This record gives sequence, C-alpha cells and structure tokens, in this order.
Amino acid sequence: MRRLRLCARVVRVLAVVSLGLGMASIFALLERLHLNSAMDRRQRWTQFFMKRLSNALPFQVTVFGDRPATPMLWVSNHVSWTDIALLGQLTPLSFLSKAEVRHWPVAGWLADKAGSLFIRRGAGDSQSIREQMGRHLQQQHPLLMFPEGTTTDGRSVRTFHGRLLSAAIDTDVPLQPVAIRYVRNGKSDPIAPFIGDDDLLSHLLRLLAHDQGQVEIHLLEPIACQQQERAMLAFRAQEAIRQVICGAPEAHPQPECEPVAAV
Repeated sequence: MRRLRLCARVVRVLAVVSLGLGMASIFALLERLHLNSAMDRRQRWTQFFMKRLSNALPFQVTVFGDRPATPMLWVSNHVSWTDIALLGQLTPLSFLSKAEVRHWPVAGWLADKAGSLFIRRGAGDSQSIREQMGRHLQQQHPLLMFPEGTTTDGRSVRTFHGRLLSAAIDTDVPLQPVAIRYVRNGKSDPIAPFIGDDDLLSHLLRLLAHDQGQVEIHLLEPIACQQQERAMLAFRAQEAIRQVICGAPEAHPQPECEPVAAV
C-alpha cells in the first residue's frame, strides 16, 4: 500500500512538472519570436503552476493573516525548495534566487522562464541585482526573497542579510514578512528541511514516501520602508518571523535560537 501511494504521488508530481515544462516552452517560444510575455502574465501563470505543484506535495497548508492588497517585497525564512511552491501559490509574484538554482535540471529552466532574478553570493553583483529588483518593484511586480541566504532545519532563523532590502527603500515599497513552519506530529518536521548534502530528487522521494505533514504560513504585519535603514529593516523582519518560529522575543539582536546546519 505504501509503495502504491508513493507511485501515485510520483505520477502526480511528474504530471505537474510536465505542465510546467509546457508553460515554460511557450514562454521560450515567445522569446524566440521577440514577443516577450509581460511579467504580470508570467507571474499569474507561475501562481497557477505553483498551486498545482503544492497540491501534489504531501502537505496540508494553513495560511494565517491577510494577503497584501498592493505589491510588496516579501521576505521569508527558508527551510526547503518546497517553500517556493507553497508561497508562490498565494499570489502572483517572482522570486530572487541563488544562481545555482538556474542550473538545476528542469527546475532551473522553469524558474528562469517564470521571471526569477538570480544572484551569485559573493560575486559582487549586488548593485546590479538591486537595480533589477528596483525596476521590478517600480513596475508593481511583487517579489519574494529569502534574506537568510540558505536553508535551515526549520527550528531557527538565521541572520537576515539587509543589503538587497535597499531596493525596497529606493522604491518605497513595504516589506511583507512571512514565517513558514513545517510541522509533523505536533513537532518541527524533520523530513521537510532541504539542508546539508540533500539533492532535489532524493529529497522529493523522501517527502512523497512519508505521510502528509502540516505547513503553517504566517503573513505578518507589513513594514514600511520609507526613510528606513536597511539593517534595521532586516532585523525587524527577522525578529517578527523569529517570534513565530522560535517563540518569545529576545532582549537583544541575537536571531538564532539554536544552532543550524549550513547548506
């Protein structure tokens, strides 16, 4: 029975991936014909795909809080590649992702055609990415980033890097902090985190082989960026999310409540 369930889940995920490849192929064709699809259309189709991918994953999702009525820069803690699907289903938006994702089989191509922005950590291109983000936000296109720069085991929040929050300050676009929690049997889910030496396929198969887990998505109070310092914005968003993930606030800016394994 367990093997049959796994096979059924794998088939469902493959069907959704095939749908995504078809959509991305259309976007690629439009590019070849110099008929680039508008970003808002790409974002709507991306949300459509993310909803179906989320439904194919073994999670029961509960959303707390209200979706923002205006475009914002979304900032979230980061636990797994599944964060992208689960958050991307909520509203049409684009993602800021690390450059390595662009080279992932299938997933990287899909992310590229969906309008993701890619950044190389430590490569000195933060100013270029900041400008791209600024143009994106000025055109009223929501954008989501993971300011920790890596994934955690889901029980803590790493220090938020505030450098790229300058784009929100430049364009006077508010931040939308988001806390995502994976829960299994009333405790932090040990299966969902994508950390250490995990590879995408092995992690996906491990998820699909287990019973359904629970995911909580907390849309927290937006933070105004006008005339704010990026370091303070980063800490305010980090602390708001940390309180959901770890519990009570701390008396001083020490965001991590326990050690985590770096990716």
